[in-house]
Amino acid sequence: MLIPLLRAYLAPYKRPIAVVLFFTLVQTIANLYLPGLNADIIDKGVVAGDTGYIVRTGGIMLVVSVLQVVCTIVAVYFGARTAMALGRDLRAGVFGKVETFAAREMTQFGAPTLITRSTNDVQQVQLIVFMALTLLVAAPIMCVGGIVMAVRQDLKLSWLLLLVIPTLIVCIGSIIRQMRPLFRVLQTKIDAINGVMREQIMGVRVIRAFAKEDHEAARFGVANDETMQVGIAVGRLQAMMFPTVMLIMNVSVVLATWFGGYRIANGGMQVGTLTAFQQYLIQILMSVMMATFMLMLWPRAEVAAERITEVLQAESSVAAPAEAVRHTLTGGRVDIRGASFAYPGAEQNV
Repeated sequence: MLIPLLRAYLAPYKRPIAVVLFFTLVQTIANLYLPGLNADIIDKGVVAGDTGYIVRTGGIMLVVSVLQVVCTIVAVYFGARTAMALGRDLRAGVFGKVETFAAREMTQFGAPTLITRSTNDVQQVQLIVFMALTLLVAAPIMCVGGIVMAVRQDLKLSWLLLLVIPTLIVCIGSIIRQMRPLFRVLQTKIDAINGVMREQIMGVRVIRAFAKEDHEAARFGVANDETMQVGIAVGRLQAMMFPTVMLIMNVSVVLATWFGGYRIANGGMQVGTLTAFQQYLIQILMSVMMATFMLMLWPRAEVAAERITEVLQAESSVAAPAEAVRHTLTGGRVDIRGASFAYPGAEQNV
C-alpha cells in the first residue's frame, strides 16, 4: 500500500524530486572520487616525495569536498520541502474523506483511530519519504559505485565484498522481518491511548462528579503500559541493527588490513591502494547502513500507509444525489412504508 500511495501523492512533485536525484548523484560521485585522490597522494606524492603533486591533488580534493557539501545542502532542502508537502496533502486528503463519512463509517472506524491516522500515521509516511529522498537515493549509487571502484583498486582483495555484503543483508533482513508485525500492534495501541484520552477529556465533568478519577487513571495506565511494552519490543530489535552493522563493518576492515598487509609485504599492492580499498569498503557498508536505517522505518510506514489507504478508499453509506431534487411543495403529506433501521452488526432492527 505504501508504494501506490506515494505514487499517487508524489505525482505533482516530479520536478523537485528530479532536482534531489541530480544533486544526490553529483554528491555521491564526488564522494566516490575522493578515496582515489587520497590513494594518489600517498602512492605518487608521499612515497615519491613530490610536494607539488601533493599540493595540487589536495587542492582538487578541497574543491570536490566543497562541491559535495553544496550538493548535499541543496538535495536535503528540496527533499525536506517535498516530504512536508506530501504530509500536508495526506492530512488534507484524510480530513476531507472523513468529512464525507456518515454515522455508519464513523462507528466502523472510531474517532480515536481516525485521529491517529490523520496525525501519527501521516507523520510516519512523511518521515519515510524524507529519509528516502535524503538517504535511500544515495545508498544504491554509493554501494554500486563503491563496489566498482574497489574492484578497480584491487581485484584479488575484492572477494571480501562477496563475503561481507550477503552476510550483512541476511542479518538485517532477519531483524526487519520480526519488526513489521510489532509496528502494526504499536499503531493499534496508540489508537487505544487516543480513545481513552478522548473519552476522559469529553467526559471530565462526569468523571469528577462521580469521583472516578482513580478509575480513569488506572484505565489510562493500562493502555499506556501496553503501548510501552510493544515499544520496548520494537526498541530491542532496533537496538540490534546498528551494532550488527558496525560489527560486520569493523570485521571487514580488519580482514582487509590483514590480507592487504600480506599483499603489500609481497609487493603485490601499494599502501595507497590498500587505504583507498578500505575507504571504499567503508563507503559500501555505510550505504548498506543507510539502507538499513530506511528498512527500520519502512515496516511502520507501510502499516501507516495501509491504515491511511483504508480511510481514503472507504465509501460513505450515504451518498449525495447527482442532481438535487428541487420542488416547491405547497401541501400534501409524506408516507414512510417498509422502512427500518438497525445498527451495524445488530441482531434486529431498532
